[in-house]
Amino acid sequence: MKRFLWIGLVAISSGVQAQSVKGKIFGAITDGKEILPGGRVHWMGTSIQAVANENGVFDLPVHGGQDQRIVATFEGYVPDTISPAGRTYISITLQPDIKHLGGITVTDRPGAYVSGNRVVQTEVITRHELSKAACCDLAGCFGTTASVQPQTTNIVTNAQELRILGLSGVYNQVLVDGLPMINGLTYTYGISTYPGTLVDNIFVSKGTTSVLQGYESISGQINLETRDPSTADRLHLNAYINSFGEKHLNANAATQAGKSGKWHTFLGMHSVQPSRRVDGNDDGFLDLPLLTRYMVYNKWKYRSSTDTGFSAQFGLRFVHEKRTGGQTAYKGNSDKGSTTVYGQQVQYNQPEGYARLLYRFSPQHALALSASGSYHNQSAWFGITAYEGKQQSAYINLQHEMLWKNRHQLKYGASYRYQELDEGIRFVAAAPGRTYAGAYLTRLRVPGVFAENTFHWLDDKVVLITGVRFDHHQTEGWYFTPRGMLKYAIKEHHTFRASAGTGWRQVNLFSEQAIMLTSSRDIVFLEALRPEKAFNWGVSHTYRFGEGNVTGTFSTDLFSTHFSNQFFPEYDADPAKIIIRNFEGTSRSLGAQADLSLQFFKQLDVRAAYNYLHVYRKENGGKTILPFNPRNRAMAAVSFSTKNNRWQVDVNTHWFGKMKLPDTRSLPPVYRRPLYSSPYATVNLQGTFRWNGLELYAGCENIAGYRQSNPIISADNPFGQFFDLSSVWGPTRGRELYAGVRFNIR
Repeated sequence: MKRFLWIGLVAISSGVQAQSVKGKIFGAITDGKEILPGGRVHWMGTSIQAVANENGVFDLPVHGGQDQRIVATFEGYVPDTISPAGRTYISITLQPDIKHLGGITVTDRPGAYVSGNRVVQTEVITRHELSKAACCDLAGCFGTTASVQPQTTNIVTNAQELRILGLSGVYNQVLVDGLPMINGLTYTYGISTYPGTLVDNIFVSKGTTSVLQGYESISGQINLETRDPSTADRLHLNAYINSFGEKHLNANAATQAGKSGKWHTFLGMHSVQPSRRVDGNDDGFLDLPLLTRYMVYNKWKYRSSTDTGFSAQFGLRFVHEKRTGGQTAYKGNSDKGSTTVYGQQVQYNQPEGYARLLYRFSPQHALALSASGSYHNQSAWFGITAYEGKQQSAYINLQHEMLWKNRHQLKYGASYRYQELDEGIRFVAAAPGRTYAGAYLTRLRVPGVFAENTFHWLDDKVVLITGVRFDHHQTEGWYFTPRGMLKYAIKEHHTFRASAGTGWRQVNLFSEQAIMLTSSRDIVFLEALRPEKAFNWGVSHTYRFGEGNVTGTFSTDLFSTHFSNQFFPEYDADPAKIIIRNFEGTSRSLGAQADLSLQFFKQLDVRAAYNYLHVYRKENGGKTILPFNPRNRAMAAVSFSTKNNRWQVDVNTHWFGKMKLPDTRSLPPVYRRPLYSSPYATVNLQGTFRWNGLELYAGCENIAGYRQSNPIISADNPFGQFFDLSSVWGPTRGRELYAGVRFNIR
C-alpha cells in the first residue's frame, strides 16, 4: 500500500512540475495594494520570463534548473525573490522604492501619468483622473491633460473631434478595447456616445504606433479601455445636471456568471435628457443643442488571456441619439426643412458588437482572433438640406503570437477591413447655385497581412518594436506600412523613446466634413479623392525623480508629420464654392510638449504642460498656416485631497494663444472676421465629498464666463449666401455650473 502511495505522490509531483507557475503582482500602497500591469517575473539565473497582463496576472513556464527561485520586478519598486516551494500559484507584493522611480508614481488612487512600461510615449488617463471633472463623455475626458485637444466642428449640433499634434481627429486612430470601432459615419458623434462611467483607462499615444491595429494611425492613437467585468464595481450609479438643465443618468453593474467562476459580465446604461432652450449671447441661436441619448452596453469575459487554453471577451452596444439645434424657435420635427426658421436635427440608431477570442497553447504560443461590426442608420436636416446615411462596417484580425528565446515576441497574421457607406443629399426648397444633390457610395475593401516583433535586450533597458503591413486598397492597390519604436532606459531615472513610420487612410467626405452641408456654398469636385498618406517621426525623454514624500515626472517630446497626399476642403479660392481636390504639395505638422507632474505627500498633485504647434502647407510659393491651431497652448491642474480621502478639490486651467482663422476678407464688411483669434483662458473647479460608497460633487466650468463673440457668421440671415458655421474657435456658451452624485458598491 505504501509503495502505491509513493508512486502516486511521485506522479502527482511530476504533474505539478509540468505545469507553469501562475500568479499576480501587486504593489504596496498606504492602505492596501494595487495591481502592477507590466510587472516582470523570471527564474533566477535564466532568461525564462513572463510579463503580467493588464490585471497583474502572469504565467511563468517552469524550468529544470537547480535554482528554483523567482525574481519579480517593476519600475519604481524594490525587486523581490520568491521560492514557490511547489506552489503553482503565488501572490507577490512589491514595496515602493523612492530612490528608484522608473515607473508609475506610487499613489493610492493613481491619476494621469506617463507610462514607464510602454515602448511608445503613452499618457494614461485613469478612472480616478476622470472623476476630477464633469467627464460626461469621451470628448470631455481630457480636461486635465495636454496631449489631446477637443475641438468643436459644428456649433449647432455640438459635434466634436479629438486632435493630436494639431491635426484633425480623423488622423488619430480611436480604438475601443483595442478595436477600431469609431470610423466613417460614426466619427462625427461617436466619441460623445461613450460616457466617462464606462471607462477604466484611456491610453493616448502620439505619433507612430503598432501595426497590429491597422494602417490608419498617423498623428497618434487613443485607446478607450472599458470596464473589466472581473474587477468593476458591483454597482455604480451616477446622476448629473448642469445649469442649462441637461441631465445625465448612468448605471453600471458587474457580477460573476455561472457556478464555475470563469465567466464575468458587465452591464452599462447611459441616458441624456435635453436642456432648456438657452441663448446667452442673444444671437438667436441655441447655445447648445437639445440632446436625447440612450445607450446600453453589455460586456462578457471568460477566463484570463494568460491562462492556458481558451479565453474570450464579447461586447454588445446600442445607441439611439437625437440632436436638435438652430434658432431658438426651431421645433425639430415640425420645422424640418423649413425656409422660415433655421435648424439642424441629427438622429441615428447604431448597434455594434465585437469579440476577442484567444487560445493559448503554451506560455510561448497563442492564436488570437478579433472581430467587430456595426451598423449606423442616420437621418439629418441642415436647414433645407436633407441627408440620409447608412453604413455597414466590419473588421477581422487573426494573429499568431510567439515568444522566442523566452524574451522576444513575434506577432503576425492577416486582417480585413470592410465598409459600405451609402449617402443621399437633397434640397427640399430652391437652393440656387448648389449642385451637389445626389447619391454617394463610399466603399472600403482592404485585406492585409502584418508582422511585428518586440525585442528585449540588456534586461529590458532596450526594447525595440519593428513592424510592417501590406494592405490592398480596392482601387489604389498595395500600400506598404513600415513602423519602428524604440525605448532606451539610459539610466535608472531617464527613459528615451523614438518612433518613425507611415500611415494612410481613406477619406469619408460628408461623414467627416458634415460642416460643409451647413453652408450655402456649392461643393465642386475637381477630382476623385485618393487615400491620404503621411510619414511621422518623434522623440521623447522622461525623467522620474523623488525625495522623501515628493515624487515627480518631467517629460518632453517632439513629433513631426509629413503628408505626401492630403485632402483640404478649399474655402478661400471662391466665396461661393467649396473646392474638393487632392493636395500633393508640402504639408507639415510640428508639435512639441513639455509636461511636469508633482505629487506631495500623496495628497497634493500638481501638473503643468506647454504645447507648441506649427501646422502649415506650402502652395503658390508661400506658406499657409492651417486654422484653429494655437501656436502656443498651456495647461495647469491642481488636485488636493484630505488624508482620509473624504474631501477633494480639483482646479484646472487652459490658456490658448492666438490662432489662425479662415480668411473672410471676400465677405461684406459686416460679416468679416479677424485673421487671428484673441488669446483666452478658461478655469474649471470641482469639489468632491466622499462617505463610504457615496460621492457628492459640484463644480463650475469656464468660471470667468469667457465666450467667443458672434461665432456664427450671418446669424441674422441663416438662409442667406453668407451663412457660415466654420469660424468657431473658442467657448460659445459661457459659464456652466453642475452638480452630481455617485454611488458605488465595490
